Amino acid sequence: MQNQKDGAWESLQKIKEAEKEAQKLIEDTRKSKASKIIQEAHEEARKVKEDTLAKTRKKAEKKRKSTIEKAVAEAEKIRQKAEEEAEKLSRRVETLMPEAVKKISERIRQHLKGRSA
Repeated sequence: MQNQKDGAWESLQKIKEAEKEAQKLIEDTRKSKASKIIQEAHEEARKVKEDTLAKTRKKAEKKRKSTIEKAVAEAEKIRQKAEEEAEKLSRRVETLMPEAVKKISERIRQHLKGRSA
């Protein structure tokens, strides 16, 4: 009978040991899965961050190009307007030049006459 008790006790100890090992295996598996899930979450977050940054960079570059294009177009309009105004002024000067020369010549003659008299 003692032999049976010893055998039962030994079996019970083996069962407890097996349960401890199973519990440890379950815990290790949980930790491993949790670690793997965390690692996957970090990787997914990194990918989302990279994608977001890439999209933001593209959007910023597109906006920058658009702003530059608008500025160039506006500068071109200003340049054209300045050229038109310069041409108008030049034409006006050309039309007024003979009259101005005539008036200056008359003043010079008057001045010279006043000195000789």
